[in-house]
Amino acid sequence: MTMALTNAFVLLFSCVLAISFCVWGKPATFLDDFQITWSDSHIRQIDGGKAIQLVLDQNSGCGFASKRKYLFGRVSMKIKLIPGDSAGTVTAFYMNSDTDTIRDELDFEFLGNRSGQPYTVQTNIYAHGKGDREQRVNLWFDPSADFHTYTIMWNHHHIVFYVDDVPIRVYKNNEARNIPFPKFQPMGVYSTLWEADDWATRGGLEKIDWSKAPFLAYYKDFDIEGCPVPGPASCASNTGNWWEGSTYQALNAMEARRYRWVRMNHMIYDYCTDKSRYPVIPPECIAGI
Repeated sequence: MTMALTNAFVLLFSCVLAISFCVWGKPATFLDDFQITWSDSHIRQIDGGKAIQLVLDQNSGCGFASKRKYLFGRVSMKIKLIPGDSAGTVTAFYMNSDTDTIRDELDFEFLGNRSGQPYTVQTNIYAHGKGDREQRVNLWFDPSADFHTYTIMWNHHHIVFYVDDVPIRVYKNNEARNIPFPKFQPMGVYSTLWEADDWATRGGLEKIDWSKAPFLAYYKDFDIEGCPVPGPASCASNTGNWWEGSTYQALNAMEARRYRWVRMNHMIYDYCTDKSRYPVIPPECIAGI
């Protein structure tokens, strides 16, 4: 056996023995990387656990979380959202440091709608305990008709929210300008389906219609690639991690065009331009997001 094959075998064997110390992705089943955290009777495993169904009814919503936290990397899931009249519902996919005082959080929140209206996705970013950075985009397709991929890319250079291959939000690391950027606290991966008709649809004007329950959302192709915590202390600072490579330090030309297209044609709210909330433009907006 050659030295290269020997080293590869040793690495693979080490990962099998201690997978917690490996940067790994695409689990075989939901339960490989996740656990149910809220109402296990409302989360159903499908296809041997390769997919799940989330259920919201008048009794309960539901939620799940990753078994571990991660510091930098990429997280993605394929989600098929609630069809038809989903007003008053929120399907959330997010990362959270789960710390009470100085929270870091990266949010996708899919806001339900009356039938025939566009689905709105709200993103938000908490850095060093400060949030209230909401942006809203109307999706340009029906996200309940099929699965679409939703991704959070988080490295030392920026945070990017993707819908399929289209970046809809970028938050750059502008620490040099004293703008907070999450980089010290590992974050878990979470998802919930819940009722929020006091604000979710048209600011709470559209209430949930329980006669349409149960409301169902579907998930599959769970993929977490990042530095697990606990794990090797050097992982998060390793510039050799693929997500820290030059390809991922800024949007490429095609991504930049798609990003501008979304912002020009599908963005319906940006906290940066909301003078009623922020008479003085937040510094990260001036620095460029």
